[in-house]
Order: sequence, then C-alpha cells, then structure tokens
Amino acid sequence: MNVLDAIAARGSVRQFSDRTPTQEELARLFDAANLAPNHRLTQPWRFSVLGPEARAAYGLALGHRKAKKATDEVQADSIRQKTSDEHRAQPCMVIVAMTLHENLEIREEDYAATMMAVQNLCLAAVELGLGTHIRSGAIMGDPASRAAAGVPDDERIIAVLTVGTPLEAPMPKTRRPATELTRWMA
Repeated sequence: MNVLDAIAARGSVRQFSDRTPTQEELARLFDAANLAPNHRLTQPWRFSVLGPEARAAYGLALGHRKAKKATDEVQADSIRQKTSDEHRAQPCMVIVAMTLHENLEIREEDYAATMMAVQNLCLAAVELGLGTHIRSGAIMGDPASRAAAGVPDDERIIAVLTVGTPLEAPMPKTRRPATELTRWMA
C-alpha cells in the first residue's frame, strides 16, 4: 500500500475483533513511530502497552470522571464498572506519552514530534491491516489514569490509542477541500 492510500484509509475505528495485536506487530508500529521527524533528535515519545488489568484500571479512572454526572450512587457504580469493563475488553491499548523537557521551546517541538509519531503509528497500522482509534482529553492528566499507564511525573500523555483488527473500515468523514485552507503568497 502506498502512503497516500494509507492516509486516505486511516480513520477512527469504532469496533474491533477480539484478536490482540502481536508484540511483533506492535514493535513494527513503534519502529514506524520512532522514525517521525524530530528537531534536535530528542525522541521524546514513550509507549505504554496496557494489558487487561491496566486497561481496566485506566477505564475505572475514566469511569470515576464520567460517574460525576450520575444522579445517584447506584448509577455512578454502574458507570464506573461499565467503563472499566469496556476498557478491559479492548484488544490493545497504547498510551503515547512524551518527556517534558525543561526548555519550553524544545517541549513544544517535542509535542509536535510526538503527534507526528502518533500519525506514523496509525499509518503503519493501516499497512498491517490494523486499525486505531485516537483519544485525548482531561483524563490523560488524571493521577489514576497516569498510574494505570505507568506514566511518570516527568512525562505527559499525548494520546490514548486503541489498536486492533477492525471489524469494518471506518467511513471517511467529509472535510473541506485543502484549496479552501491554503494561502498562496507571492
């Protein structure tokens, strides 16, 4: 598959088979991520592959946040358990974090590089017949989610990826044409 086809085929997969990607497949994804452009070659990205218990713990942290909207404690308990169970059932969950350089300019460059690493990982997944779903949000800074992912204080979670074999190809979303988003300067 050429890179333009992989870019066009990449999308957020909503449903995965039960098959867990192999360590070899994940290593290939991480190798592709590791080739991302990176000013100063700091290689700030870090990958945590969560097993079933760690996924459940991460889901429980998210469930606690979601349960705040519950109308009573029974509903809150149900939300926490359901969210934890859903995460445990995922075929594979990868946390992409970055190191936090003390120099803010380098830290900003490292953030951009880490997001490029995420894109490389997602495109490599398409090539291998795998799919991904990228998540972000306030949960990434939650101490319980960070603990579940084994992310130390000197790192920042950038993306949470579900990786697996898609049950169906994601439907492409309608986007504005690039011509509407481009300025040609003389």
